[in-house]
Formats: sequence, C-alpha cells, structure tokens
Amino acid sequence: SSRHSAGNGLSSRRAALFSAADRRSLRLLAAALAVFLTALQVRTAGALQIQQAFASPSRTNNFVVDAVSRRVYLAAVNNLYQLNATLAKEVETHTGPVLDNPLCHAPQLPQATCEHQKTLTDNHNKLLALDRAQGVLLACGSVFQGFCELRAMDDASRLAVKFPQDGATVFPSMLNIAANHENASTVGLVFRSHGGAARLLVAATYTGMGSDYFPKNHSKEDLRFENTPEIAIRSLDTADLARLFTYDINPSEDNVFKIKQEVKQKNKLSFVRAFVHKSYSYIAINNDANAGVKESQPNSILARICLDTDAPRRSAESRKLTESYIQMGLQCGSSGNIYNRLLSIYPADISSGGAAGAEPHLFGVFAQAGGRAAVCAFRVLEVEERIRQGRRNCSSGPNSDVQVLDSVIQGSGAECEHKGAIKLQEEQLNCGAAHLQHPLALRRPLRARPIYEAPGLTSIAVDNVHNHTVVFLGTSRGRLRKLSLLADLSVANQWSLKLAANEPVHHIMTFDPSDHNYLYLMTTHHLLRVQVSACGQSSSCSECVSAGDAYCGWCTLEGRCSVQKDCSSGTVGRSWISTGDGVQQCPSMTITPSEISRSAHMRKHISILLEDTETLLKFQPRICLLCYMLCRMICLCLDHVTISVAIRVNNVSVVSGNFTIYECERTGQIHFKNACSVLMRSCACVAACVSPVHPQTALPDPDRVTAVLQTSGRASEDRCVMCVCVCAVEVYSCGVGDSDCSQCWGRQAQGHMCVWCENSCQQQEQCHAITTHCPDPHIQKVEPLSGPLTGGTLLTVQGRNLGHSAAQLNVSIGRVPCSVLPQYYTVSLRLVCETGAPWEEMSNHVTVSVAGNAVGISKDIFSFVVRARLLEFMPQQGPLAGGTRLTIQGQFLDAGSTVNVKINQTQNCTIFIKVIKCVMPPAEAAVAENVSVCVVYDGRPCLSASPSFTFTYEKNPTISHIRPNKSFLSGGRSISVTGYGFDLVQSVRMEVSGVGQTSCSCVSSTLIVCQSPAANQSQQATAHFYLNEVLYRGEDASPSGRGPDEDEEPHADAFHFDYVEDPQFYTANKEKLIKHHPGEPLILIINKGPSELDLTLQEYSVTIGSDLCDITFHNEQLFHCTINRSLSASTGELPVTVRVGHFQKVIAMVQMGGGSELAIIVSIVVCCVLLLLCTVALVVYCTKSRRAERYWQKTLLQMEEMESQIRDEIRKGFAELQTDMTDLTKELSRTQGIPFLEYKQFVTRTFFPKMCSDYERRLVQPLYENDPLGPRALSETHPLLQDWQSSNSVRPNLEEGITLFSTLLNNKHFLVTFVHALEQQKDFAVRDRCNLASLLTIALHGKLEYYTSIMKDLLVDLIDASASKNPKLMLRRTESVVEKMVTNWMSICMYSYLKETVGEPFFLLLCAIKQQINKGSTDAITGKARYTLNEEWLLRENIEAKPQNINVSFQGFGMDSVSVRVMNTDTIGQVKEKILEAFYKNLPFSQWPREEDVDLEWFPEGRSSRILQDLDDTSVMEDGRKKLNTVFHYQIPDGASLAMSMKDKRENTLGRVKDLDTDKYVHLVLPHDELTESRKSHRHSHRKKVLPEIYLTRLLSTKGTLQKFLDDLFQAILSIPPEKPPLAVKYFFDFLEEQADKRGITDPDTLHIWKTNSLPLRFWVNILKNPQFVFDIDKTDHMDACLSVIAQAFIDACSLSDLQLGKDSPTNKLLYAKEIPEYKKRVQCYYKQIQEMAPLSEQEMNAHLAEESRRYRNEFNTNLAVMEVYKYAKKYRNQVVSALDSSPTARRTQLQQKFEQVIALMEDNIYECSSETNVTKTLCNIPSSLSHPCTF
Repeated sequence: SSRHSAGNGLSSRRAALFSAADRRSLRLLAAALAVFLTALQVRTAGALQIQQAFASPSRTNNFVVDAVSRRVYLAAVNNLYQLNATLAKEVETHTGPVLDNPLCHAPQLPQATCEHQKTLTDNHNKLLALDRAQGVLLACGSVFQGFCELRAMDDASRLAVKFPQDGATVFPSMLNIAANHENASTVGLVFRSHGGAARLLVAATYTGMGSDYFPKNHSKEDLRFENTPEIAIRSLDTADLARLFTYDINPSEDNVFKIKQEVKQKNKLSFVRAFVHKSYSYIAINNDANAGVKESQPNSILARICLDTDAPRRSAESRKLTESYIQMGLQCGSSGNIYNRLLSIYPADISSGGAAGAEPHLFGVFAQAGGRAAVCAFRVLEVEERIRQGRRNCSSGPNSDVQVLDSVIQGSGAECEHKGAIKLQEEQLNCGAAHLQHPLALRRPLRARPIYEAPGLTSIAVDNVHNHTVVFLGTSRGRLRKLSLLADLSVANQWSLKLAANEPVHHIMTFDPSDHNYLYLMTTHHLLRVQVSACGQSSSCSECVSAGDAYCGWCTLEGRCSVQKDCSSGTVGRSWISTGDGVQQCPSMTITPSEISRSAHMRKHISILLEDTETLLKFQPRICLLCYMLCRMICLCLDHVTISVAIRVNNVSVVSGNFTIYECERTGQIHFKNACSVLMRSCACVAACVSPVHPQTALPDPDRVTAVLQTSGRASEDRCVMCVCVCAVEVYSCGVGDSDCSQCWGRQAQGHMCVWCENSCQQQEQCHAITTHCPDPHIQKVEPLSGPLTGGTLLTVQGRNLGHSAAQLNVSIGRVPCSVLPQYYTVSLRLVCETGAPWEEMSNHVTVSVAGNAVGISKDIFSFVVRARLLEFMPQQGPLAGGTRLTIQGQFLDAGSTVNVKINQTQNCTIFIKVIKCVMPPAEAAVAENVSVCVVYDGRPCLSASPSFTFTYEKNPTISHIRPNKSFLSGGRSISVTGYGFDLVQSVRMEVSGVGQTSCSCVSSTLIVCQSPAANQSQQATAHFYLNEVLYRGEDASPSGRGPDEDEEPHADAFHFDYVEDPQFYTANKEKLIKHHPGEPLILIINKGPSELDLTLQEYSVTIGSDLCDITFHNEQLFHCTINRSLSASTGELPVTVRVGHFQKVIAMVQMGGGSELAIIVSIVVCCVLLLLCTVALVVYCTKSRRAERYWQKTLLQMEEMESQIRDEIRKGFAELQTDMTDLTKELSRTQGIPFLEYKQFVTRTFFPKMCSDYERRLVQPLYENDPLGPRALSETHPLLQDWQSSNSVRPNLEEGITLFSTLLNNKHFLVTFVHALEQQKDFAVRDRCNLASLLTIALHGKLEYYTSIMKDLLVDLIDASASKNPKLMLRRTESVVEKMVTNWMSICMYSYLKETVGEPFFLLLCAIKQQINKGSTDAITGKARYTLNEEWLLRENIEAKPQNINVSFQGFGMDSVSVRVMNTDTIGQVKEKILEAFYKNLPFSQWPREEDVDLEWFPEGRSSRILQDLDDTSVMEDGRKKLNTVFHYQIPDGASLAMSMKDKRENTLGRVKDLDTDKYVHLVLPHDELTESRKSHRHSHRKKVLPEIYLTRLLSTKGTLQKFLDDLFQAILSIPPEKPPLAVKYFFDFLEEQADKRGITDPDTLHIWKTNSLPLRFWVNILKNPQFVFDIDKTDHMDACLSVIAQAFIDACSLSDLQLGKDSPTNKLLYAKEIPEYKKRVQCYYKQIQEMAPLSEQEMNAHLAEESRRYRNEFNTNLAVMEVYKYAKKYRNQVVSALDSSPTARRTQLQQKFEQVIALMEDNIYECSSETNVTKTLCNIPSSLSHPCTF
C-alpha cells in the first residue's frame, strides 16, 4: 500500500508540472514532429557524405582505381591525373591539344603523309584501363585515329613502353584502336589468356565514311573501315612489341568482329560498358540506327564473347571471336511503356527472394525519349540458359528464336542449318564451335519489370551488404540516390545527396576496392569519393537499427552506431547488430522490483535480468545479480531516490536501467512547490554501499565488465539533490576465447576463479577433476637465430603453454642461460630473455622449462658467433650538415637482436637494415671534425674496426649562384648551379616553391646541372636545393655553428627564380607551308618573339621531320636554320619543330616536291608558239610532238603508280610473309619439324635423280593407310634400299661370284683400270658413266676412305689430262666417272652440314616461295602466277582476285574444321590442294593424298549440297574453250562450310589439270596471250590495256618479299660454323691446291674455278634446284622455275667474270644484278676462311670418313649395286680383259684370271630380258630408270 501511495504522489506531482505554456510547447512539438515524419519519406543526405573531391579544369572522360596501391587515375580532356586514395594529386601530365586531322593517318605510322591541313585538336580520353601484372596504364585518346599509350602506373607522366619502336614495322590497325571522335563510344578491358599473355578487348563505335562522325563534304578514303573493327581482341604483351596492339596474334585466330560496309547504317553501335563474368566478356550495346523510329521497341543489346582465360581447349586451333559471339536484346518495361535505351549497367551478386546464396544479376538504367528512366534487373543464370538454348535451336535448323548475323564479315552464313544428330557439348553450347553457325542473335529480348522509376537517371552501382541489396543512382541534375531493396527487389528506403555544381553523373561508378563503404563517381568537372553511410548520427541502438541503412549497425561493446568494419569486435556474435536483426535484438535490462520502499526494506535483494546478451557476454538466459545495498539514510528533504544500473565494458555502457527507492512518510508531507525550501540549507546526504558485489558468473576477456549503480534523488520540481552510490561488478567467463592450460591458470593472478579442467578452462565451482600440470611448452618461433659471443641478445620465443608467470620460467641455449625479462612476458604465448655469454662459438636448441618439470625444445637452432667484424665503410667524409649515406661492410653483421651505429659514441645514425646503411647526422658544435664510427649490438660496448673507422666532417658545400634564374613554363631548361664542395654531394634535388621539384646531376665539384620543372603560369618563385636530402641553408646556417670565413661573404640559402611565358617562334613571313625541291639546300629564317629568357645558341634545336638543322644566329630577333644535305623524306609534308627544353612547337610545314613538270610544260608551250609562227608544217609537227609527249607523260604516270603499288605490295607482302613464316617457324618447333629425308633416301635421290623423278610422277595408284589423323599415302621404296635375296632359279655359285667381284672392286689397280677401260669406249655414254659412279659409291660406301683414295687417283689423272688443254674447264661438266664420284663424295660428306646448318633457312625459303605464289592468282593450266621470280611464269594480266576464308572439315580426320584461305579465282583442284596442305601440313608430302583422290562438297544455305569439280555441266565456254570452274564460278561466299572426303574409287575422266589440252580448256589466260595481243591494232591495245611488260615489276615485288630469306640461305651456305667446320671442303680444297702446286699452276683464278666447280656448282646448285633431294616436299613446276633463278644468281656469285648487263639481258640475270657483287664478296671471303683453317692430315680425314661409314652401315643393298656394276663388266668384258692384260701389275697379280673366274661363275646365271635396258629388271625388280641417274 505504501508503494501505491508513493506512486500516486508522484503522479499528482508530475501532472501539476504541465502548465499552459508547457501545453502550448507540446502542441508546437507535435506539429514539428508531423512535418518530420512527412519528410522522412525521402531522407536527405544523412546516409551519404562527400569525403573528398577533386576538381578538373577540363571536362572529365574516364577514371580507374587501382585495388593495390589505391591510386585513382583520372582522364580529362587534354590531361591525365594520378591521384592518391584521398584524391590528392600526385602527378599531372598533358595529353593535348595536338596537331591532327581525322582524315590523316596517325603520325606514328612511318612515312605517313597527309594532304589535309592539321589543326590543334583536343584529345578526349576514350579508354582507360590498368594492367597491374605489367605495371602499365593504358590510355587511349581520340586524336591520331584513336592512338593508345602505355604509361607507368607509378608515374603516369612517364611512358612505360615506347610504341612504336624506332624502325619497327607498324600497320594502321595497330594504331587505330579507339574511336577518333569525342562523342563516339569506346569500351574495353584487360584480361589474361590461358598462356598468361596480356590481351585487350576493345569495342569502338565506327566513325568512318558514312557515319555521323565522319567529316562532312569529304570523299577521302576511309581510314577506319579497314583498320578498326567494331570489336577486337588485341595483344597487350609488352614483351613482344612487334605484335603490340595487333589483333593478328596467331594466324589461326580471328580476333575481330567487323560489320560489313553496306549494312553499317543499320548497325550504328554505341557501346556502354564491357565487363568480365566467369570466363566470359559481356558488352552492353545500343543500336542507334532505329533510335526515334520505334520507341516501343528496345534498342539495347547484351553481347557475350568467350575469353580463352582458362586451360586451353582440346582442339588445337584457337577459338575465333565470332564463333562465341552471341547477342540478345534487353527490354526494361512492358508493352506501351518500354525504356528502350541503356544508359548504365552494373553486375552484382545479390541475395534475392528464395535464393540460397548470392546470385549474379545485371542491373541497368534504361531511359525513354522524354528523359524518364527506370532501373531493371536481369538474372545472369537466365542469360546463360537462353544462350545455351539458342545454340541448340540453331543447330536444329532455321528457327524463329535465333538468327545468324549475316551483317558480320567473319560470319558463317545467313541462317541456321541443321547439323544432323550431333550432340553439342557443354563448351560448344556456351562458346560455339567452328562447324556451328556464328555469330548468333536471339530474336526474343530478355524482359524485366522496372524496380524504380524516376526522371534523369544516368548511372548505377549496386552492392550486397549483409544480404541486403543497396542501389546507388546518379542523375543528370547532380544528385546521388541511395536505395535499399527488399528481398523481392522492391524499394524499402531511399536517401539523396546533392553533388557539386549540379553536374550530371558519369555512367560509370566504382566502389573503393579496399572499402565498399566508399563510392567513386565522376561528374562533368569533378571526381568525388562519397561515404555511402553516416552511421554516427544515430545515438542509440534502436535508432540505429530502425534507420534501415544496411551498412549501419549497433556496435554493442563500444556503444555506438557504425559500419561493421569499424566495430573492433564486430565479428563476435551479437556484438554488431545489423538492420536485418531488428530492434528486438538490442540489449535491454529488466530490474525486479523496479520500486523499493526504504521504510519497508532496509536490505533488498534486486534481480537484474539482461535480455539478448547471451552471445555477447556469454551469460545464461536469465541471471540474477544480487547487490546487497544498505543506504543508511536519504536526504531529509527527498521523497525518493532513483538508482541507475549500467553494465560497462571497457568503461563503455552496454546496457542500462534504473529502479527507485522512496520514503513513504515523506511522500505526502513534502509540498510539491516549496516544502523543502527551508530545509535545503542543512540538508545532508550520506549514502554508502557497505557490502561488495559478489558475481555469479565470469567473462573471459581480461578487460573488466562492470555493473555500475548510481543514485539520484528529487527534492522538488525545481530543485534536486543527487546522492550517488557506486558499486563496481566485474563479470567474466572462463570458457570463452582461444585459451590453453597456462593461460587458464594465469588468470588466477587477476582474481579469476578459473581452472584447467577436461582440456578447457572452466569456473572452479563447475569443475570436478582439476588438471594442475600443464602440457610441455610448444615453441613455434625463435628470433633472432644468431648473436654475439658477448651475449646480451634479446631472444624472443613464441609458442603455447609457456607458463603462466615469468617467475616459473627457465630458458637456456645449451648450457648458456637466458634471463627472462618479466616486463616483456605474455602469459603462455611469448617471452623475451637476454642471452648470456658463452665466450666460444656454439649452436644449440632453445630450451624452455616451466616450474622445473615441463620442458619444451625449439626446432630452430640459435648460434653464438664471433662478434661482427667491420671491414670498411664509405664514404669517409661528408658535409657538416649531415645527410651522407654511409655504407658499412663486414662479416656477421646480422648477429644480434638490435643494431645501432654511433658517432663518437654520442650521436645515433639513422639505420637502414638489413645491410648496414645509415644516414649521418649533422655535426655537433662540440664534436671535432674527425669522428669515430662504431656499431652497437644488443646494447654491448661499441664495436669498431681495426683500425677504427673515422669519418671526417668537411665544410658544407657552398652554392654561389644559379644561372640562368629564369625558365619558360614548359620547363626543362638547363640550370647551372655553381659553387664548390660538390664532391661531398651524393644526391641533389631542386625544389621551386609553388611549382614542383626535379632531380639534378652533379657534374663536377663546382657544377651541378638541373632541369627546371614545368609551371602552370608566370610567377616569381624561390628555388631551394636539397643536398643529400638536407635542405641547403647557406654557409652561415651550419648545424655545428661554424659559419663562413671572415673574409668571405655569406651565401644565400634560397635563390630567386622566375617563370615567364614560353618563347614564341615563327617563320620570316609567318607562312605555314614552305615548298622545297628535293636535292636543293634548305635555308629557313626563324624569328623569335620578344622574351626575357636570354636563350643561348646551345639551347635551341630545330628539326625538319627527323633531320636536325644547323643553327646560326644573326641577331637577337632571328636566326637561320640550314640543311645542306638531302632530307630523309623526299615526298609529303615535314613539320618544322623548334625545341627548347621541354617546350616544342611546330611552326610550319615543309612541302616536298618541285615544279619541274610545270617548267617543262611551259617550255613546250613557248616552243610550240614559236614554231607556229614559223610554218604550218612545224605546227603539225609540234602537234604530233605534244601528242607523243602526253602519251609519254601518261606512261610515266602509269609507271609511277605501278612503282607505288609495287612498293606497297613489297611492304605488305613482306610483312604478311614475315608473319606467316614466323608462325611457320613456331609450327615447326612444336610439331615434328622440318620434313628431312633420311640419309639413305637423300643418297638415292642424289645419286639416281632420274629414277626419283619417275617415282614422284606417281604413275601408279598410290596406296593409303588408315590413321587417326586422316588417310595417308604409303611412300615408295628405292630398290637399293631393299634387302636382296636370290630367287630359287638362280644357281648357288651366283653369290660366290658376287663376293669375288666385290673383292676385285676393292683392288685399287683393278678398279682404276676397269674405270679407264670403260671410259675409253665410245658407246659408254655420259649417263652410263654417272650410273657407274653412283653404283660404285653405293658398293664402296662401307669403305669411304678407300673410295676417297680411288677418287683422288682418278682425279689426278683428270687433272693431268686437263692441264695440257684448258685447266679452267676441269670439273665444269659431268663427263667422266670421277666427276660424278666427286659429286657423290661431296653429297655424303656434306649431308650433316646440310641438315644441321643449311636445312632450316632453305626450307623457310621454299615455304616463303610457296606462300608468296599462293598470295595471288595462279593459272591452273599454264602455271603462270601473279607473284613469281621467273619471267616465263609471270601472269601478265591484271586478274581481279580477292582472298576469302572457307571452313572445311575432313571426313575421317581427327581435327575440327579448319579455316582455309583461298582466292576466288582458284580452281576446285587448287582449292583441294590448299585444303590438303592445311590438314597435312605436319606430315611429309609422301604421305599426303592427291587432290584427284578426294571429293569436295559444299553445303550452301537453303539448298542441297553439291560436289565441286573443275569441269561439270555448269562450266562455261570462253573463246571457244571450256573454262575451268572456280570459287567465283560457284559463288561460294566468305566463311562457307565445305567437307572433304576420300573417293571410293579413282576416276580417270579428267586427269591432272596442267596436262589438259590448252586448245580446249582455259583457266585465267589464253595460252598464247602475247601473240594474240600483238595482232590487235595499236590504238585498240592502248585503249584496252597497257603493255604486258609493265607487269614485269611484279618480279621485283616478289624478289623484295623473299630477299631476307634468300640472304639467310646464302649466309648459311657461305659461312663456317666454329663448332662444326666442313672438314671435307677443307680437305678437298687443300688437295686441289696441292695438285696445282705440283703442276706449277699459279693463276688464282684457276684455283677459284676449280673450287667453284667442285663445291658450289657440283653440290650446292644441285641442291638448290632439287629440294626434293633433301626434303619430303612437293616441288611444283612453278617452284622449280623460281629456284632456277635463285640457282642462277648463286652461279653468278661464284663466277669471276663481271656481268655485262643491258636492257636486252634476260630478266633472270637482271633481277639479282644489284646483289651479285655483295654475294661475290661472300664467296671470296668463304674461300679465304677455308684456306686459313688448320690443315687436315690423312689420318684425321680417314677417321672422319670411317665414322661416316660406320654411321650409315647396312643402309644400302651393296650386293645389288655390285650386280649392276657387273652388268657393265659383262658388256665390256673383252675391253676390260684387254686392259688388264696390257698392265704389268695386273698380270703380276693375276687380275685377269680372277676377272675371268667371276665371269665364269656368273655368266650362266643371269636371265636375259627382252631388251638391253631391262637386263636386270626381272632379277632385281629395278625400274629401267635406274640406268639414267644424270639430269645435268
């Protein structure tokens, strides 16, 4: 009852408090509250704050943020800024304006000329991207056709890579990357291919001819269409600068997406953004072609491209860009209310309704024509599924849901085709394939409903915060809106922030990569860093959580509203309460009872219930804290006391509450107004807590958690007396935290009742089995690991269970104690001890003992080493001001825990570990000039060297003055700083106040040279200098107090420095275009504008193009620029550039060219007038002369145009061929390599070339074998390589006869006599001599040393016979057996050199010739081609041919379809040959099928497939001849799909095309084109075509393209590798010189001819003309003709006679006439090098030959060769017997009888054949062609 009465008293008294004024105040408060609630619907900037801002004077374009360094790079018009994370400027560089014209090529293109006037053009940044792996910043501008630069990330003003390199081959496609117009779009991204190479994906709006961006009223050739595709993947690998920015990365790749020219008006693509998701690149596009036509239809497109970022595919071919390209429309809104233009897009993973986790979405801002915009979201999973389903539908045939983009040049067709029962793999569904239709477009757009609609939206960024989706929207009126979305993506809350100057927000916004609480956004002239939340405005948990900001939450233990990142205990459950947790999760306190009567209860038990703190404080659900309180008295004037109860953690209130103690008797007695007024003066308040608080539970954190109770009382409505009683309650928990046994027991020192129980720390009352002994210490880390013998090293040991007090620890290193330092001890985890001194070197483990019974030993070993030894230091002197960087070298410098360097043992030197380098301090006044330097380890005595180091403080360097003291704004002026003492300076820096700083270089002890930094405006500034990073303060400011000498003037510490405007230069008459005739001296007069700079002659430089001009001053206002030599360029316009420091300006253009033609025309006109005055006859004559002159000028003009075309063809052809050959070289290295023939095949083809030629004709049907890589042809085998076995019908004594005859051949006298006897016979023809020589070489191959001796003997006889006649003719022709033996001997000995040294350049030359021929049209019947080296094989007509790509699959071949490049003039047979080459390029030619053995089938769109043939029913007639079918005839489109298969049986109806009758069939030209043309009338021929001879210049084009490969081949032939010199050549040349000396031949020309005839002409020319001897390749007739020209050039190079060439000389000799003298020098140098080699002894040569014989042992059928030799012995039996009988040596050794015995044994065993030429064909299965081995 007393409690109720007290409550009533309180109520009545409180009610009386509300007066009328109070009620009026309450009404006003209620009205204000209503207004506030209304405004709360759209919240203000309370949740958004601008943290930093950067203002750009020019319009901003792009920005990018580096996630590692947190730098921000901002690109604006003509400027590029490098900012730090807080948007403070670090670097600024200018990128424009520059002289440019959109109709001109980029000036980086070598020899780029432009006839249009260039003007200063602003550079708008189009693309800004980072490649952190390479440390480069990619910046692409709108000038120079969209040129890109690679700048350094650490300094954006510096170019990281110079591109293009000087002298490098550059194409326009490598320079035209971004859009070249300020309003045209460009997007891009950097990624890594699967090989790690950097790639750049870039998409740019087409700005060429026909677009809205192209300059009006111009018909210039479009520079953009050919060189800038809409989408391209380019190389960004700085290690391969030759391919930088090219999209021709690999020949098998097609990395472009280009719209056809005729449909560009229907595809005006504007790119919004490119981003990567998984391994795909998404590109957001708007097609502006239909903008404004159909507002109800969406124009927004989302395209996807697969990036080869993962592991390479199973297919060997790289994926084309268009194969994986697929697009679909994006529709925001429904019918009648569609937002059809995409403004901004942002990918984000969000938690939507029903999803288990975060799911990727695409958020986009879409707009309507009126400016209203909406936000829509699309699921990425739905996008991916739609793409897969689209490819499934397209592979099933024409479909209404998907179509093929026929507007793309690289596409595969116009509609989808049925692919049969092919099941598409997952990769093919996602990324397409070569055999599938591409690129694709889904017809039905992806639809989504608007999430939010508002006018003026421009950009979007989305974040997923604690499973809440937050959307940020920028507007066109400079607002930033923040939306909080619910799970169904509806808007829950929104906030708004007004940005600077109401500027529209750029469509790209980016979160800070390291902190998503900050958002970077860009407006027209500002870059802002916005904090996306302002949590600190909420003061209570309920206010913070109910605000609805997903970023904010209540940090319980800190008692504030913050983001989770700023809450130190935010990771602990319930310590950070988010919006999603709800207000009910806020901690609360309930006190029971809430009111206590003092009179009724002197001692009261109070129950405090803490709600929702179970996780936070580890309490049980309901806890009672008993606070025994005794308040002895309450102020007499008080009727009640309110006591506040708060739980505090680290002095921060976590939860609070209160209860009331009242006095019942006084409640009714005290008047509510003035009852206490008298008693207040003597009122005394005494309150005390007599009992401590006993906690029932505990908290593990060592920080105290206290319950604080405060009392307060109320005396009246106006006066209050406060009585306070405070009780501290510590609350802790034993079981929380990562605790071990030692940590648990260590808490008892803090008064915590915690014990170690059952492997956990528990409260003592709850444990029944206490563990008193802790586990042994576990040492995890010891540092340092070495120290000096003197001890004193502070050793740090980290681990677990390292005791619970420092007193119980004992640490030792072996027997050396280590004293524990208690002040550094952390219970159980860390200890620090000081090592003792062992006085001898030792190493041991660290042992930690706890209380003498638990021992832990470290894995690491600590070593006591001899103390550090100081050896030397440098420099030994420095200035008094300090700053000298001192380097100390020695041994064991890292021993010990601390190291310090002392100067005179008083001053410390600033140390830089790990190498002892320190910066010397300034000298002190009391210190002598010479100071000692020593090193202190671990606080031990200072260690010095012996002798000790002494550093000398020298007088400070003195700066007398700087000249000049003025600079122009661009900076870079050379400033000379003079003084003395600079030899003490290690680094110099010049700082101009308010401008910047620059590094300087010390030239001498009296001179420093600096470059002035650039300034923004003219100003007067002050220059300061930092010497050794110490500010120069003049001589009188020495830190040691030592001023200048008395007789010297004090020098200033700062210097006056002015900046003035840049100097002005202009030509004498201020003309901008100066005409100059090539070959004449050029003198320019250049005027200077008024300037105060006093520039000297050495500061100027003037260049005209790339040529430096000589400058001479005439006076102060002008100077002359003179060039007396020819300029580097003879045509076009050359800029005149004046450079002074960093300032450079183009003041004029020099136009190269002359008016000689005008002078000629004027002279002709004057002469004609004079002649007309003389006579009418002369008038007629002059008229005819003028007609002839016009014809000559026309012809000259045609020749100039042809020359220009040839030059372009050579350059382009060489670049293309160089790329193809580079790829070919790579292909050779990663496949089986060059298709060399085996040695035995090389020998048989070289020895018996006629037979090999027969084999290559393939007169018989080739056989094929099945192979996983496709059908292969089986190669033929030479009979000499097969095992010989006698048939059953042969008598047994045949083998005995062969053996006996072989023995006779190994008799030198018999063999020499035998050869001479056969050569004396008239019917022993040249081919028989060659055949005999080759057979003898095979028979004696196992004894090459014997064969060499026979060859030398026969050669001596040949030399003797030639010496008497004309020695220069020896070895010139193959007319004897020995000459063919020399050829064979060279072939055997040079095979290794040929294969290892010459093979690769020779094969590359062959491939280059073949590829060059295939670049143009080739007549299939006549063999004539556009590109050739031989005049007879030149196609002398201008055949219009275009290359195109076709996709071919080969049935039975283990590869995907291959893209093959063909010409539209190719016949079907030529197409087959190119296809076979593409599939079988890694196999030898002998294994290829022939083109007549395969069928080619085409699958046209919408029609049935058809077999393609050279001749069929569709063939047309031309001039009475049937024309072969071509690609153009069948109208096969680019990118068509074809299939090749092997024929079931061979058809012989047509045969080979080149064997067709030229009178019946025709391909490109008629067979007698020249004869037909000569019959035409002269006038008709001039009207129809130019002279056929004008096409001879194509020979020069082909020659120039192949020149590098030919030079490489000749260099390989005519060089001597040091590792393997040609021993056979040295041996044979020495033999020739020896024979010449014996016969007195001293003419050097004779020896030169002998050497040339024996090696170059006899071996190399044979190889050059017959590459099929070395390689398994197809040598076509056309290639043979080209090789004949090359072989002729080699022959001329080896000849001594000078070539007398004229206009009537054959073109085959004229073609290389210019190079022949250089080749001759190489040949003579080669012969000289061979002569200078060390002589080779007979023993060394025999050993070499024996090794060659052993290496190729048993390779040939020598018995068969002996049988063939016997054939000649039998035929000329009588002559051989007669020759043996006439020789005394033969009679003495009975060689005649042995020969007769061989005849007797073998004569009756040979079966005679029907003809003499086939005598052994039946027996040995040798073709008749074996007897015809010589073709030259």
